[in-house]
Amino acid sequence: MDGMNGPPVLDVPVVAPQETNEVESLNQRVDEIFVRVDQLEQQLTEVEQFYSSSNTKQPNAQKGGSNGKEKDKEKLVTNLKKRQQDSARREAVGVKRMQELMRQFGTLLRQITQHEWAEPFMKPVDVIGLGLHDYYQVIEKPMDFSTIKSKMEAKDGTGYKNVREICSDVRLIFKNAMKYNEERNDVHVMAKSLLDKFETKWLQLLPKVDEEEKRRKEEEAELKQGMQLAQEAAHAKMARDLTFQLDEVDSNLEELREMVLQKCRKMTTDEKKRLGTAITRLSPDDINKALEIVAQNDPTFQAAGETVEVDIDAQSESTLWKLKFFVKDTLQTQMKNASNTGANNNNNGENNQNGNNKKRREICDGLAKTPPKRTKKIPKVENI
Repeated sequence: MDGMNGPPVLDVPVVAPQETNEVESLNQRVDEIFVRVDQLEQQLTEVEQFYSSSNTKQPNAQKGGSNGKEKDKEKLVTNLKKRQQDSARREAVGVKRMQELMRQFGTLLRQITQHEWAEPFMKPVDVIGLGLHDYYQVIEKPMDFSTIKSKMEAKDGTGYKNVREICSDVRLIFKNAMKYNEERNDVHVMAKSLLDKFETKWLQLLPKVDEEEKRRKEEEAELKQGMQLAQEAAHAKMARDLTFQLDEVDSNLEELREMVLQKCRKMTTDEKKRLGTAITRLSPDDINKALEIVAQNDPTFQAAGETVEVDIDAQSESTLWKLKFFVKDTLQTQMKNASNTGANNNNNGENNQNGNNKKRREICDGLAKTPPKRTKKIPKVENI
């Protein structure tokens, strides 16, 4: 046992001094795993955020077997791919449908503009020439058929997006005239008569407009669903890949662990005594973890009752070094936590560094531990 005033600190000479190159090689591999774990954490965070967002948007999603859901998704994704392959044709068909609606609406407009009373509405109101000084105070948005025609023919993206927008402006022409002129005024009468004719003809075209709008909404919903499914498929693949990569990291850790243990020299009698003494300084929870390490390497080991005896001399070299790794790291952590109890932790940079060091320790800790066997459950004990 080293030291008189604190818990024992165990020196772990894993690799002989003359094997510096092998030590550097092991350290390099640990660093590589450290970087890889960082990358996997970022991918895992992305997957978690996506599914968390999806669950928030769809709180009332149907519940069912995961296998059934996966099969449904696969079918939908397959159908989506087929629809995407056919998207160019469908888009072309949609454009033709819209052009046909525009053509029919153009026919409707010509019937109105060719009427003998349409002349006052063909061009913008000559406010100055007619002396209509209050026109812009009464009419917020002037409109006429020449403006509508120009907007229908626009190719720069400023044109009408659908037939309803044109219909709204046609109504505005006549409503402006009726609003500015009194009911007995000829312009008011002509505007009212043409508006009635327009509404009658519009009702004849309206069913086709409604059908096209419904189809557009269905296509947009289908596209939105397709994008969602594509994202789910991509993140599902990412999750599967993460599983394989995490298994690969575990395999690399196991390989490194075995390499480290092979390099361990035989523990001396004095070191065994110091190890046994150090174990008694552990907390009850950490003692239970130490017993798990013993049980992992000795299936015949039994831990029962409040007191458990462990024969240090009877343990294999690999078990002893695993215990030494574990005890050394645990005691160092206890000492560090004790020294930091009353310290001022305002330095964020140091906190970030501590987080990185902790992650590195976790990787290194993996080199000294083996996965617990499920067939062996170690009861909790109070002391050794």
